[in-house]
Amino acid sequence: MKFLLYICLFISLSSCFQNKEPLLGDTPFQKSLNSSFKDASTSPLKKKDRKTFKGLDFFKVDSAYIVKAKLKHTPNTTFFAMPTTTNRMAQERVFGIVSFNIKGEDFELKIYESQDLLDKEGYEDYLFLPFLDLTNGDSTYGGGRYIELRVNDKVRDSIITIDFNTAFNPYCAYNEKYSCPIVPRDNFIDTEIKAGVKAFIKE
Repeated sequence: MKFLLYICLFISLSSCFQNKEPLLGDTPFQKSLNSSFKDASTSPLKKKDRKTFKGLDFFKVDSAYIVKAKLKHTPNTTFFAMPTTTNRMAQERVFGIVSFNIKGEDFELKIYESQDLLDKEGYEDYLFLPFLDLTNGDSTYGGGRYIELRVNDKVRDSIITIDFNTAFNPYCAYNEKYSCPIVPRDNFIDTEIKAGVKAFIKE
């Protein structure tokens, strides 16, 4: 009788482990992003979308989109009002200009520093790289995507790594209640950046 109970218990536990869905993602970035989207306390998803959420759709990780970029620091730039998807204006300034090469083509982008985050603990070196590319409105979100960077403000001209495999959608791509900075038109990359998060298909 005890043997049968042990068998039943083993089958029950095995069933529980099999039904537990693994965290999706091929990289720590993808797994972390999927985890935050599944968590109701951190997810930008609407409740109805979170109920059916299995994981974000990513391009296959491609080392061609991990680039060494030359950073030209632009010190003493002034903060300006960057439009957002709501009436709010984000206070940003150009921290520097990065130049890099992807698959034989040269590009330049501006990276930004947020006034709101300057005095926030843990975000002193946080920078914001918004960009547009030829995938927008097709395989990626029409409003462009963002990349987060961490660069010490004492840096002048230097070489930094930009990983476009970590490009993600602004939260307003999932829920219109969020106020997201609109990507400046001059941060357009005239090529397809097939890396990072793809467009979100709502149920």
